[in-house]
Formats: sequence, C-alpha cells, structure tokens
Amino acid sequence: MEKTKILVVEDESIVARDIRNMLLGLGYEVTAVISDAEEAVKSAKKERPHLVLMDIMLQGEISGVKAADRIYSEFNIPVIYLTAYADETTLQRAKETEPFGYLLKPFEERELKSTIEIAIYKFGMEMKLRERERWLTTMLKSIDDGVIATDTKGNITFMNPLAETLTGWQQAKALNKPLSKVYKILDDKKEKEQSISIRDILKEDEYHLPSDIVLVSKAGKAIPVDHRAAPITDEMGSTSGVVLAFRDITRQKKTEEELIKSYDRLKQAMDGTVQAMAFTIETRDPYTAGHQRRVTQLACALAEKMKLPENIIEGVRMAGDLHDIGKIYVPAEILSKPGKLSEAEYNIIKTHSQVGYDILKTIEFPWPIADIVLQHHERINGSGYPAGLRGNDILLEARILAVADVTEAMATHRPYRPALSIEDALEEISENKGKLYDPKVVDACIKIFEEGFSFEEK
Repeated sequence: MEKTKILVVEDESIVARDIRNMLLGLGYEVTAVISDAEEAVKSAKKERPHLVLMDIMLQGEISGVKAADRIYSEFNIPVIYLTAYADETTLQRAKETEPFGYLLKPFEERELKSTIEIAIYKFGMEMKLRERERWLTTMLKSIDDGVIATDTKGNITFMNPLAETLTGWQQAKALNKPLSKVYKILDDKKEKEQSISIRDILKEDEYHLPSDIVLVSKAGKAIPVDHRAAPITDEMGSTSGVVLAFRDITRQKKTEEELIKSYDRLKQAMDGTVQAMAFTIETRDPYTAGHQRRVTQLACALAEKMKLPENIIEGVRMAGDLHDIGKIYVPAEILSKPGKLSEAEYNIIKTHSQVGYDILKTIEFPWPIADIVLQHHERINGSGYPAGLRGNDILLEARILAVADVTEAMATHRPYRPALSIEDALEEISENKGKLYDPKVVDACIKIFEEGFSFEEK
C-alpha cells in the first residue's frame, strides 16, 4: 500500500525537524521540508504530495496563505495550516482558501495523525463529490432535453447547454433570475401567457405542467415544447429547489400534422368508397332508396343520446351505411316483390347479413364493421339470425343498428305494405324491449323521438 506523501512547509528549523520526525514515526513519507512559500509551490508541482502542512506565517514575497491557495487551486492538493498565532485578518484569509484542517503549535503526535487522517478522508469525499458533479454535468450536457434548476424561490441556479440554446439565455446571465423571465411560455395559440408555479411543484412528487405550450425565446422565436418538472429533494426529504426538463417538439408536431392530414385523406377516400357501395345497393332496390342513409342517421342519433365516444359513433355511421350491402347478391325481383315473400325467398333475403360480412371482412376498417353488419339482425333472446346470438354476445353497435333498422323500416313505404306511423314503430320496439331489442337502445330511441327527432330527406 502506498504511503501518504506529505510536504512540510515551516520556516522554524527546529519545529520543522520535529514535525518531520513525527511524520516518519507515524508511517508517512515526507517529500520535502521547505521554509519558503514560493519554493513550496514549486515542490508541490514537482513532487505531487498527497497533503501539505503549511505554516500560515511565512516570511518572503508570498505568504503561507497565498501559497496554500495556489497549491490547492492549481494542483488540487489539500492543505493543513500550522499556526502558533495569527491576527484576525490573516485567519479570515486562511478560511477563504478552504483548508482541510488547522494545527495549533505546539501539537502532539496524536493530534497530528488525527488531523491528517481527517483531512485525507475529507479530501477523498470531496473528490468523489466532484467526480459525481462532473458526471452529472456531462450527462445533463449530453441529453436531448433542456434542463433548468431553480432554488425554492424559483430563481435559476443551473442551465444545461440545450436549455441555453432553446431559451436564448446564457447560464451566466440567467443565474439568480426568476424562472418566468427566462422560461417564458404561452399557450399553443400564442395568445395567453402561462406561468409555472414553483410553489405547486414543491408540494407534489409529480407535477403535471400545462400541455400545448410554446416557449418564446429571448429573440422572440416561438418553439413548441413538452416539459416536466419535479422538486429536488435529498435523502432526508429536504427540498432545495425544482428541476425543469423540456424539449423542442417542432418535428413531432409537424409529423402529427402530417399524420392527421394523411388520416383525413384516407378517411375521405374510405367515405367515398362506402358511399359508392351504398349507392350501388340502393340502385338495385329502388323501394328502399334512402333506407341505409336514414338508418345511419337514426343509429348515430341513438349512439349520441347514449353518450358513446365519438370514435364509436363514427363506427356506427360507417356500419349503418353498409349494413345492407349483402343485398347486392339478392335477386332484384325478390327485393322489389310487392306481395308476401315465400319461405325460400325469405331465406335468400336472410343471407344478406352473412354475404355482407364476407364482402367486408377483408377490409381493414378502424372498427369491426364486418361483424356489426353480420350481427345487425341478431336479437337479444337469440331468435335472430344468422348465428342466434344472445344479449351482450351481440356487439353494442349491432344492437343499435337493429333498433334503428326496425324503426325506419316500419315508418317507411315497402313494396308489400304502406308506411306505418312512428308511433307504431315505437310501440313495436317498446313491446319487445329486453326480448328482441336492447333496453338502453330502446329507451334512447323513444326519448329522441319525444324530443322531436325526424328523418331528414336529402
């Protein structure tokens, strides 16, 4: 194990000799014994001892305090001051050089050893702390987020380079300034100025900042940012400030806008295709022209009344426009037959749910359109077709379409009978509420007609 190397700087030769002998007796290595402060600096540079014992009161051009300050700041070597007496001004200067201990002359071997060991330990811990700080600083400089730290009053104590770039403020000029002056943010419409509450952040383990925020740099440039903040706490739970991390999301915003435009284009193309398919069905069955449109209108109104999410309502609309697409395989003479259908003809009609499913199942809709179309003639008690599904085994969208389909069909003209009244249609679904039709959907249907719903002719 390497011995601790110590440089002794003492201008009284007898005292210097005694200190040297004590150090050697304690197992330390003495690199040199020097009486001049200037020579002490040169020796420290050359020999690189682990520690310097420095007499405060040295004669010569520079004092022991000044030499100690240079040795510590230039060579990172800890210093212990030796003194028999000193005036208050000299002691105050000595404190400012951050010594690692004091020894009052004369001192005993035990005092010397304990002071040296404490100084070596203190210096080692300081080096670990510095290393950790360098590691943290390097990490903060290299990450893709801007980072700003504040004290508990919200005044800035640290900024990493990316934070400087985004805000337009140099750390040196931003230090001790309020966060709101450097990190100036507006809402996304660039109208209302926002503020970050340091007090609120200090109260919470995780604080959610406002979204859709634009950072306005020192030069006035608006930058969309995403940001997070948290209190800075130590192992004892004491809070010393707040750290704010933020990043430029300009590219992300642009990508999102492009995705929205792309989605809108795809949706328009899909809507156009669906409408073309719906028109094809109606041209084959002139007596039910507008049926799918009216069923869709009523089904969407029911879904809205039931307070379903917008995405579900959009799926109901799409399924409504296509729910009878399977009739394209039913002969036109059956669709337009004015009299009662035979059992064989009715069985052909019933295939339209399965045929519709077969047509649509390979198309990747955002909703289960093929399954909704397949199930729109299923009934709660299992008496429907094609699979005889019961209750919640039937998709909610299909249960909505079932009520809308029956209500519209009864209230409009058919080749085999004149139109019935809305009252008759509502009576039909009311009588079979909970048997054939979903109770919640029936209640919504009755309610919207009571509130004045009517089919819009286009």
